[in-house]
Amino acid sequence: MNEFGIRANNASVAKIGLKHVSAAYWNLTPAELVEETILMGEGVLTDTGALAVDTGEFTGRSPKDKFLVCDEKTEKSVWWGDINIKFTPEKFDRLHERMCAYLTNKEVYVRDAFACADPKYKISVRVVTELPWQSLFVNNLFARPTRDEISTLDTTDWTIIAAPGFMADPLIDGTRQHNFSIINFTRKMILIGGTAYTGEIKKGIFTVLNYVLPHEQQVLSMHCSANIGAQGDTAIFFGLSGTGKTTLSADPNRGLIGDDEHGWAEKSIFNFEGGCYAKCVNLSQEKEPQIYSAIRFGALLENTEFHDGSTTVDYNNINKTENTRVAYPLHYIDNAVSPAVGGVPKNIFFLTCDATGVLPPISKLDAGQAMYHFISGYTAKVAGTEVGVTEPQLTFSACFGKAFLPLHPTKYAELLGHKLKDSKVNVWLVNTGWSGGAYGEGKRMSLPHTRALITAAIEGELEKAKFEAMPVFGLHYPTACPGVPAEILNPRNTWKDKAAYDAKAANLAASFVKNFAQYAEYANEEIMAAAPKSAVTA
Repeated sequence: MNEFGIRANNASVAKIGLKHVSAAYWNLTPAELVEETILMGEGVLTDTGALAVDTGEFTGRSPKDKFLVCDEKTEKSVWWGDINIKFTPEKFDRLHERMCAYLTNKEVYVRDAFACADPKYKISVRVVTELPWQSLFVNNLFARPTRDEISTLDTTDWTIIAAPGFMADPLIDGTRQHNFSIINFTRKMILIGGTAYTGEIKKGIFTVLNYVLPHEQQVLSMHCSANIGAQGDTAIFFGLSGTGKTTLSADPNRGLIGDDEHGWAEKSIFNFEGGCYAKCVNLSQEKEPQIYSAIRFGALLENTEFHDGSTTVDYNNINKTENTRVAYPLHYIDNAVSPAVGGVPKNIFFLTCDATGVLPPISKLDAGQAMYHFISGYTAKVAGTEVGVTEPQLTFSACFGKAFLPLHPTKYAELLGHKLKDSKVNVWLVNTGWSGGAYGEGKRMSLPHTRALITAAIEGELEKAKFEAMPVFGLHYPTACPGVPAEILNPRNTWKDKAAYDAKAANLAASFVKNFAQYAEYANEEIMAAAPKSAVTA
């Protein structure tokens, strides 16, 4: 076996079972990885210099094929069920051996990386991939160690092996089908096979941190973006993929801490990653100039199409998937802050893509409402973010990231509640979904209007506004906001058929209460008082 590139003197893939690969290329530069990808026929350069690849069969995550190893460490601490599916240690060990055998006489690409920008919580990760562009993704999404730091990494805290070409046999391996992502907290290893969708690598480490930080260090792990103002005021944005976390945090007037995953420690908000994984559907320079300009050499585009006869990306073309993506380092955003750390937040935004058109564009939450809506995590799954989702689907995702929570949602909610009581934080519920009717009838919220509302909240303009309470949900919305038509602030006013709105609001309220029933026994009176009133009465 030959091992090339920059690595610690005693580092070797043989230590993780890969004793018989033909070659292991360590920590190659982006240029080298791009060249390897093109020579293999795996990708092409766009006219802006970005590398464009296809992820093949899977263009999104496959949640039903994600497993956690159930052993002495996790049996009593993990929230087992349809989100966290049990996998035995014996099957994991056997699958690991089979993956290592599959990679015999193959070339692999090894990348050393860090997660967590706060040094107190930083972990090291070694990612072994079958394809060079997967290694480019890891380089872009995680924090990049210096040459001196690499020289100290004989071993790392965590290891990932990602082999898209290895197809599991459910009868032999115990998987659901040929693709899988399996996390072993005892061995500190993640196995990914049968899929080239790079989001599985990203969310694998996110799941790890969602266990380690709250369970072992009392740090709130969050599916959110974060930015910081010139005066040091931090804002965080919760929401599922497609609700606007990446877009709304990319504010040219504020420094970007990160676009997707963060921790809230006693005195800081810190990014888990070193890059961004932005959606590209309908991307334009006018709408999202920072993301658009980040798509240059070193960036990795996934599953996009070109305009005919060119290497110019057609961001409106969704023939392959609506979940077109681009991965780029955080410093590709001009106003990204380094290190990616901010202070305790002054404003928290819960972003919900309300497909029913019931919720206001923005409303201010008290502590009880904040807890209720955090645990509920209401939104609509946007097309393309998961296999089989082709249009918005009503969903409740606890803590705005249920799919990535190894612990029971109340663990995260308790941490949030504790932090809200210790800090003076404004919490806002922002509807980035529909107005004037439900999906198919109304229109999607205007991005400029949403930006204006968020800016007004951050700059304190909404503190001067008069607020009114909407019926049923009891949400308090402003009656005026600079740059936003007053008539859209009350959602009922945007519907032509007021009776239809009332009926839809009642249905949504009932859905909230039905969903929350699974958490009600853990909720105090303050939280339950925030439930929709008509539904509670019913």
